[in-house]
Amino acid sequence: MEAAGIGEMVNNVMCLLTDPDGTPLGSAMYLPQNAGPYQLQQIVNQLLNNEEKLPYAFYISDQELVVPLGTYLEKHKVSVEKVLSIVYQPQAVFRIRPVSRCSATIAGHTEPVLSVAFSPDGQQLASGSGDTTVRLWDLNTQTPLYTCTGHKNWVLCIAWSPDGKYLVSGSMAGELQCWDPQTGKPLGPPLKGHKKWITGIAWEPVHLNAPCRRFVSASKDGDARIWDISLKRCVMCLTGHTLAVTCVKWGGDGMIYTGSQDCIIKVWETSQGKLIRELRGHGHWVNSLALSTEYVLRTGAFDHTSKQYSSPEEMKKAALARYNTMKGNAPERLVSGSDDFTMFLWEPFVSKHPKTRLTGHQQLVNHVCFSPDGQWLASASFDKSVKLWNGITGKFVAAFRGHVGAVYQISWSADSRLLLSGSKDSTLKVASGGKDRMLKLWMG
Repeated sequence: MEAAGIGEMVNNVMCLLTDPDGTPLGSAMYLPQNAGPYQLQQIVNQLLNNEEKLPYAFYISDQELVVPLGTYLEKHKVSVEKVLSIVYQPQAVFRIRPVSRCSATIAGHTEPVLSVAFSPDGQQLASGSGDTTVRLWDLNTQTPLYTCTGHKNWVLCIAWSPDGKYLVSGSMAGELQCWDPQTGKPLGPPLKGHKKWITGIAWEPVHLNAPCRRFVSASKDGDARIWDISLKRCVMCLTGHTLAVTCVKWGGDGMIYTGSQDCIIKVWETSQGKLIRELRGHGHWVNSLALSTEYVLRTGAFDHTSKQYSSPEEMKKAALARYNTMKGNAPERLVSGSDDFTMFLWEPFVSKHPKTRLTGHQQLVNHVCFSPDGQWLASASFDKSVKLWNGITGKFVAAFRGHVGAVYQISWSADSRLLLSGSKDSTLKVASGGKDRMLKLWMG
């Protein structure tokens, strides 16, 4: 740190830029007090040697900097004699338009729609229904493509392979069916093995294995099963839970996570299906799991540029680059939500002990979800609220209390700026946070 003149010290403030993990970006530097987010953005892009100028947000003590440094220092009574630590976080390079109206009502199912999933490239939508069918829809024209028949009971869950080549659905009968999204036809007979209904499906990430072949299913019967669509059979059965497996995730590091009504989260390796460790701490059912890398795992090599790939190897390479960029130097994070009203934030590749415990909900936590950039964490509860947390530290940020009924599910927009919640009160609400520090709510 070089000595500075009295005038420079009065008008400037000594700052240290760090990434979310605390790694400094160069050494401390004097910045003018009239410098704001735009000037800081230019500095970070220059120091990182970014060829394309990327957008960043800046935080001081977990508060976003939306005014010049001098204004912030005066408002929060911060001394200019100390080095000011400023955390920079990359933002999405695209923006999702705010919700203002319903763009289409897509009719076709004759019973309640129980599950929906966008294709990794965002071109198609799959829906599963109580009418025992899976339907595929073209999102560009908002018209039906195919009706997939074959299930004998309600279709409870559906999942696309990250390369977009396959779709798997799980039913109340405990059967799984793989479909070809290009034709709507089944790829082989139903996959049988589970004794009760399917509660979750997760595909092996494409950056680990391309083309996609394996997925894992969870069931009320207490087991999780790994299937190979090329072999058309179960290749591993993950047993050990004493009650229903309620949720399952396949992580970017190659591990499978299962949450259960036995209050335990189990971590499995996927070459032989061996149990690696157990994550304990919840006092009641584990209802939901979410990974900080979940968005890039689900979308694989597909991003906002709509680039197409000529080979599985090219797709695998692109998916790995996206995953590594998103994860950075930090371990993959897992969050669990429970009937005990709490959540735990874990780094399961590193430790069996939770990083932190998240409390505040007054009833069971039904659903948890990381934002696509991994910076935020949202939770939905039967206490009628949605809570927002820092996705890295687990620190509480805000609560949304617009619903008058239990909140069942939440979902983020791809740019991590809009949060959608669905409730027992029959409404959808969209919350957004802007640089004006105001939260806006749209009714769906």
